[in-house]
Amino acid sequence: MSIIKEFKEFAVRGNVIDLAVGVIIGAAFGKIVTSIVDDIIMPPIGYVTGGIDFSQKKITLKPADTVHNIAEVSVKYGNFLNTLIQFIIIAFCIFLVVKLINQLKRKDQAAPSEPAPPSKEEILLSEIRDILREKKL
Repeated sequence: MSIIKEFKEFAVRGNVIDLAVGVIIGAAFGKIVTSIVDDIIMPPIGYVTGGIDFSQKKITLKPADTVHNIAEVSVKYGNFLNTLIQFIIIAFCIFLVVKLINQLKRKDQAAPSEPAPPSKEEILLSEIRDILREKKL
């Protein structure tokens, strides 16, 4: 029974819930980036390169044989290019978010805090110091 209780405490902790929310938002963001790359970025690149559809680009190592029911063996470098562009976009967005968070942290750290009031010992030592200075003069 203690394992179930421990698991419940673990699952309800804020960090796990934050992680779950992050994963869900990340998956949705991945779909948005896929759409941006496939539907917005790659068509103009294909247009500039003469109508090439990069998602269909491949190097065929062994053609399909329908008689012997053998599938085609190919290197789909066009798909790789699309995925690479998606990765670069996601990495850049994450970089911007981390940079923003770091700037906010730096502002919080740079904000001057009020000095703590001196303790009784510090006040007493200051008074002793001042008395000693007066006697030397």
